Amino acid sequence: MNSLKLLEEARSTLSPIFSQIDTKVKQNLKKVIEAFRKYRVGVQHFASVSGYGHDDLGRETLDKVFAQIVGAEAATVRVQFVSGTHAIACALFGVLRPGDEMLAVAGTPYDTLEEVIGLRGHNNGSLAEFNIEYRELSLTKDKTIDWEGLSKAVKDNTRLVLIQRSCGYSWRQSLSVEEIEKIVKLVKQQNPRTVCFVDNCYGEFIEDKEPTAVGADLIAGSLIKNPGGTIVTAGGYIAGKADLVEMAASRLTAPGIGSSGGATFDLNRLLFQGLFLAPQMVGEAVKGSHLIACVFDKLGYPVNPLPLAPRRDVIQAIELGSAEKLIAFCKAIQQYSPVGSYLDPTPAPMPGYESQLVMAGGTFIDGSTSEFSADGPLREPYIVFCQGGTHWTHVAIALEAAIEAVGFCA
Repeated sequence: MNSLKLLEEARSTLSPIFSQIDTKVKQNLKKVIEAFRKYRVGVQHFASVSGYGHDDLGRETLDKVFAQIVGAEAATVRVQFVSGTHAIACALFGVLRPGDEMLAVAGTPYDTLEEVIGLRGHNNGSLAEFNIEYRELSLTKDKTIDWEGLSKAVKDNTRLVLIQRSCGYSWRQSLSVEEIEKIVKLVKQQNPRTVCFVDNCYGEFIEDKEPTAVGADLIAGSLIKNPGGTIVTAGGYIAGKADLVEMAASRLTAPGIGSSGGATFDLNRLLFQGLFLAPQMVGEAVKGSHLIACVFDKLGYPVNPLPLAPRRDVIQAIELGSAEKLIAFCKAIQQYSPVGSYLDPTPAPMPGYESQLVMAGGTFIDGSTSEFSADGPLREPYIVFCQGGTHWTHVAIALEAAIEAVGFCA
């Protein structure tokens, strides 16, 4: 069966699901528009200030708009966040104090958090060096949350529970908002003072509500992922309880400055416009993930999530089984990217990661995973993780080449 026929059959199979995705996009876009209307967003909010960033009307309004959209008391949306990992680190260092314990409840966190926690590396100012204890709950044999273990895992000194919404570089299912709500309730039953913090990367606008709307105390993520709508050039966000958001903001800036600083460098229009575009862009990425899963499932490769399974983030994993296939897949995606199509991805070390990575990222924003990209660690069982996509038709075009490239390696 040729690649074009495979894609046509997959598109036909997925037609009802694509319609459901369009409905979800409409629901989320209505939330965004309602927040824009409530805070009377106008062209005056696109202007910026320089220097310290004091009294930046656009930035202050964007924080309020973002908080309403995600169902939080407050939000700090800043271009000064280097990445999602940086935003998460600010939240952790903002809330945790020496002697506190952090408990990860969804297995080992994403690779880039290992050095933040102190699981890898040394003398870099990790949480461990500040005498913050770390513990994690292993997943079950089925790679799901250990609900029984979680029901008795929280201690008196468990100051913060880390809930990683997305699968990261693992084969577990990403968490639904309903599951996150269940985690929060179990934690609060054991210790109401424990902060429930969600690494929300890759999950924004997938469902019709965010973790802060169901009891999570704090969430964080990147603006070059879902909420930036593929056009925001840098930054991240933290949202949740107002006091916790301010504690995190004080780690981004300094105590006494907190969320009142940070110039937006004339980027306010992009930040607002990216947020407006985000539900549609996420919808297109989700369609692309279904298409990838459907095609490679038909070719006999293990995929996660399965083709017709509800999506919980924008990541689609394929177990390719060999380094050659992983590299060939990424090269094909790169060749059909709008930027740097002439480049060949090769395995290389990446700051914050333990293994070498091979990465296809021909995106307009460097490192953007809201645009279509594919990457994976060069380790068994050689899984490629696809993310994002500005429109599912681009995914389909690149996928046709990837099918042929992987087939050639067989």
